[in-house]
Parts: sequence; C-alpha cells; structure tokens
Amino acid sequence: MATVDQIRTALEGVMDPELHRNLVELGMVRDIALDGAAVTVTLALTTIACPLKDQIAADVKNTVGALAGIDSVQVELTEMTAEEKQRIGLGAAPERIGTAEANNNIRHVIAVMSGKGGVGKSLVSGLLALALRRQGHQVGILDADITGPSIPKMFLPDGAHLEPSPSGPTPPQTRTGIRVMSINLILEKEDTAVIWRGPLISGAIKQFWGDLYWGELDYLIIDLPPGTSDASLTVMQSLPISGVVLVTSPQGLAGMVVRKAASMARQLEKPILGLIENMSYFECPDTGKRHDIFGPSHAEQTARDIGAPFLGRLPIDPEIAKLCDTGRLEQYPPGPFESIISELAVHLPKP
Repeated sequence: MATVDQIRTALEGVMDPELHRNLVELGMVRDIALDGAAVTVTLALTTIACPLKDQIAADVKNTVGALAGIDSVQVELTEMTAEEKQRIGLGAAPERIGTAEANNNIRHVIAVMSGKGGVGKSLVSGLLALALRRQGHQVGILDADITGPSIPKMFLPDGAHLEPSPSGPTPPQTRTGIRVMSINLILEKEDTAVIWRGPLISGAIKQFWGDLYWGELDYLIIDLPPGTSDASLTVMQSLPISGVVLVTSPQGLAGMVVRKAASMARQLEKPILGLIENMSYFECPDTGKRHDIFGPSHAEQTARDIGAPFLGRLPIDPEIAKLCDTGRLEQYPPGPFESIISELAVHLPKP
C-alpha cells in the first residue's frame, strides 16, 4: 500500500506543461488525503482558469493510480494565493488574470482578422511580423486561434517550449528573434484537438497576454481565428488594440464576410489600418502571365465599402507554402509583401 510520502514523491514526476517544473517543486500539491485505497489530491493552480487544468489533473490521476494499492484517485482544484505566485516567480496581480503584464512593455498591438477561414490570416500575420522584424523592430506573435493554431508550424520547425523567468514564462524566439506564443507550444502533441467552449478559449487568450513575460516589444501581432464571436471579442475588448489589419481573398463571399469583421472593429471602436487581398493571382513561372485562379479581384471595392485603405495583393506562391510547411517562413525573400508593408507603414502607429 502506497504512503502519502510515496504519493508526493511520485508527483515529483508530474510537470506543469507551461512552466516545465514539477508540481511539488512549484508548491501546487496543497494536500494529499489517503483513505484506504482512495486518494484525494488537492492542487493549487496558478489560476483556476488554467486552460490545461484537465491535462494536469489527468496526469496526476494516472501517476498516482499506478502506485501499489491505489484503487481510485480524485483531484480537487483551487488557486494559488498571490504570495504563492510570487514565490515561484509569477508575481502578484490581484483582480485580474495576468501576472506578468505589469513587467511587459508592448507598445502597439495589431490584430489580423477576416471573419472568414482559409483566407490566409496566419500567413499575413507571419509576413507582417517578419517584415517588421527586418526593419529592426522588436516583434512578437500571439496565436489567438486556439482550436486551429498554425503559427508555430511556420516558424519553429524543431518545436519549442516556454522558458521560465523571474517575471513569468517567456515565449520562445524564432531564428530572427520573433517571440511566438501558441496553444501548440504547451500541448504534448501538436495534433491534439483542443475541444473547448468559448470561456476556456477566452481564458487562454487572456493568459497568453497577461501571464507571459513578453518583455520589450514594438509590435505584438495577434493572429485571430475566423468569426466575430468569443476569441475575437476577447481580444478586442481585453487587449489594448492599436489597429486592425483585415485579410480577404478574391471571392465575393470572402468580401461579404470581411465586411462583417470590419463592422465588428468599428462597433468596438478599433481603427482599421487597411485591407490586404491574399491569393489574388498566380503568376506562371514559364510565361509570366497572371491567372486569376479565384476570379477577378473585389478587394478595392471592398476597401471602399468599409472605408479602409487598400494595402495591396499577395499572389499564390508555391514557394511560400513550402517554407511554411517546413517552418522556414523567415527564409522567404523580400517580395510583394514588402511593398504592402510600405503602404501599411503610413497607417501603423509608430513604436
């Protein structure tokens, strides 16, 4: 029959997925109650809204349940006190979720949105971050698409983890120094489905903003998921958005949906910096002739409809698809997007 000390020792093998330290070391194991073959473990999480609390509880159950003589394991969850958070380097932040926010200096937050899926918001977010970094700015990307994240795949071919710091967990950096945060960086496997309702998704986004130590950034690019509901609303209402970049594609349907996103930005009084059309055309490498694969462009008319600057068009480029699939987007040479950035720079807030 396992003892309380043996259970506590076993829990030293259970890691917090974000902080990469074991639960005992972090002081999360508040109590272990042993009643015959039944065990109740009380855990104090850094926040009760932790998006990975179910994974942590499952790891505890599996670890303790594997000990001799243990038939059942119950996990009860509570939240650390401000003093406990300070002791493990997360600081104290009463009355809000963020614990590292006070130590961050993020000058401007740019949201990239469309309202429609599949138009290339993540690609535009990545290219925007890359172009700003090439100009010498300190840049980060927050992947707010919790259920369909793709930013790490584009930038981090070998994977990455959050790094601990006195001010809180720090997002990893890409080869050129762009800080990246995405739910995929704290999942055991990148293809694990995140099956969450709206409140959990919103809580995760708030944690990515407030509980992580981003440090000094000139620009934080936020890659929003499709739609105008929970995730987008959380970003627009909870984060200090400096401006919104809208992304569309040539189809009329995409234009209709992006107008909804523009309407949302206006209702929430967020400035629209401009509209970019992705997948506008394909240029044949043999002849140089342009083909409108998805039909003629409606982007300029859409920009007029929403009263926003039209920033330019991005072509369909097989090379950029290859670089994204292999985590080498930063090797993409300056091209059409640099001229778009030049146009966007007129409307960007200055760092």
